[in-house]
Amino acid sequence: MRTGARPFILMLALVVGCNGSRDQLLADLQSPRPEVRALAVKKLAGQNNADDLILFTRAAKDLAAIVRAEAAVALGESQDPRVVDLLGELLEDSDEEVQGRAAMALSKVKNDKAKAYLMLQYGRRGRTTRQVIVQALKNANVPGAMAEVVAAEAKSQWDRNLLTLSEGELPERVGAAEELGKSGRPEAVNRLLPLVRDSQVVLAAAAVRGLGDAGDKRAVGAIALLLDESFPELRESAITALMKLQDPAVAPRLQAVALEKSAVSPQALDAIVSFPRTPETDAALCAVALDGAPADALVAAQAMRSRGGCPADPIGERLSRVTTAANGLQAVMGLGPSAQALLPKVTPWLQQNDAALRLLAVDAVASVGDASVIPLLQKLLEQESKGLEALRTDWVVQKLPEAYGAEFDPSGSASSLPTGAPKDERAARHATLFDRVKALNAQRARDSGRPVVKPRAPTELFDDVEPARLVPLATVLRALAMLRAPGALELLKGYSQDSSLPLRTAALQGLARLGAEGVAVAREGLLEPERDLQKALAISLVDGGEVGVAALVELLPKMGSEKLLVLDALTRSTAVPASASPVLQAVVKDGGPEAALAAVLLARIQAKDAVPTLIKALDETNTVARRDVLLALGTLGDAQAADVVSRDLFHDLPEIRAAAATALKRMGATTQTESLDALRSDYYRTVRDAAGAALAKGGTASEGAR
Repeated sequence: MRTGARPFILMLALVVGCNGSRDQLLADLQSPRPEVRALAVKKLAGQNNADDLILFTRAAKDLAAIVRAEAAVALGESQDPRVVDLLGELLEDSDEEVQGRAAMALSKVKNDKAKAYLMLQYGRRGRTTRQVIVQALKNANVPGAMAEVVAAEAKSQWDRNLLTLSEGELPERVGAAEELGKSGRPEAVNRLLPLVRDSQVVLAAAAVRGLGDAGDKRAVGAIALLLDESFPELRESAITALMKLQDPAVAPRLQAVALEKSAVSPQALDAIVSFPRTPETDAALCAVALDGAPADALVAAQAMRSRGGCPADPIGERLSRVTTAANGLQAVMGLGPSAQALLPKVTPWLQQNDAALRLLAVDAVASVGDASVIPLLQKLLEQESKGLEALRTDWVVQKLPEAYGAEFDPSGSASSLPTGAPKDERAARHATLFDRVKALNAQRARDSGRPVVKPRAPTELFDDVEPARLVPLATVLRALAMLRAPGALELLKGYSQDSSLPLRTAALQGLARLGAEGVAVAREGLLEPERDLQKALAISLVDGGEVGVAALVELLPKMGSEKLLVLDALTRSTAVPASASPVLQAVVKDGGPEAALAAVLLARIQAKDAVPTLIKALDETNTVARRDVLLALGTLGDAQAADVVSRDLFHDLPEIRAAAATALKRMGATTQTESLDALRSDYYRTVRDAAGAALAKGGTASEGAR
């Protein structure tokens, strides 16, 4: 009996132990700690008890995401068709981890309803969940999983936009028109073309923008007619669309808009500049260079500078008459060295009594770059200096103090106040919130190694000379620097600390073009608080060549919000050194809009060492620089980045999907053919084009369109 009783006692102990363990797990489901509840759900799921399904259903409603995620897994393991709707709800959860767990759980149920949930939610979720949904469909043995969900998403978007265009309210129809155009489908063009003459201007403008995105040149004629409309919004949309359609045949029409000197003229000029070079576009640009508004004429002439310039005779004819001289001088200023033959007709205007024409002539000869005019400019300098000498004479002989007295310093401590000052007054003067914020910002700047920019102390009680009166002198100073006149370096150094902003700006801009010694002085101007000065100086440093570019790169880590100005200037240069890679990588790590420009520059200098930094930047889901980082990785062509880049083929934003496909093409990646082939059915034309180009060896984006 003793031998037979032993197995019975052991079995009884085992049952009691299991029940005790289960009771504990049931108690843990009520724990106030989310991690304990989640672990309890996981362990109960491992016991495969059908009666626990109700427990998992309740856990799916838990306030903690970690618990809902474990509940999704447990529901999927049950493979019970009744849980499909609940898993569909979890697929819409606010937490991506829960969404992913729910998607994989649905793949285990393997019925049509579960598949329908996965197909539906693909177009509504973010990149991570979309990737998991495709994997879930593959696990459920759905053939061509990604191709199927991409096609389903495209069909859903098309049907929704088509219905909205027909039956929606006006704001909804406007959005639908633009979205239909982005599809690039011929049917979309057929739907939108009649709308360009709709009585609702906002809808007509949206249809025009959509036609531009569609990329179908059948729409060029209808859109070009809208340039004669009087509605600014419609004209702007037409110009934007024509720029995207890139048909040089409309250059004469755009030329007429650019010459009317209206609010949309600069936009029309930008469109002409963007077109492929043809005799029509060259003629349009030269016409604007002669007769456009001053700013537009300068842009048009600068565009023609690299194309060999414009015919000299029409410009020379303008220079021969006072009434049209300003147009001719403006054209020469933009054409620069390509207008060398016109210099003899420009120099007489340096002695013109009309100050406006004289200044245009100074800028024109400086742009041409012929040193023979230096004596004339030096004579002008002498005249301008003498004319200002009396006005700029200090009427206070003593030098003004450049620091506050102990009793008046707003940044001083309470101990610097007069001992007799009332307590309330002392608090009001030294404990204001604004002063505290300034002090904290200054301390942060010092801690980060950035110099603290201090306001320039006034050197005059009152300046008798208006800034506009100093512009002629500033123009001559800048011209002498551009021509590298003898003595220009010392002359501009003397004006580099001038109290007048126009003169100081001109001096610093000129010094930036005078080699290493000039750059050493000019670079300090980037730390001044005047934003216009910083922008102009940064561009001048880039124009100054390698020395100026190196100075900008060196100063970049010390800059605060001015980084964007410096980076924008650097993108204009082709002389950014490879040694700038560490500095630019630091900008990418900091994130923000500056990271986008830094990524562009890293790609341009072929900074292979920046690949890990750029890959790391893609971990930031909300970075505004994602598109530029992807394209930079593609340009650098490092195959180790292919897997990371390919994840963005699942991104919910079409511009990111297109950038990822383009990057994969540039780096020659060949292992993502399934995903790229699926994107050839994408709703958006740009994505289809990019995916097709990536699949076509040596092909172009248009070859990949579908």
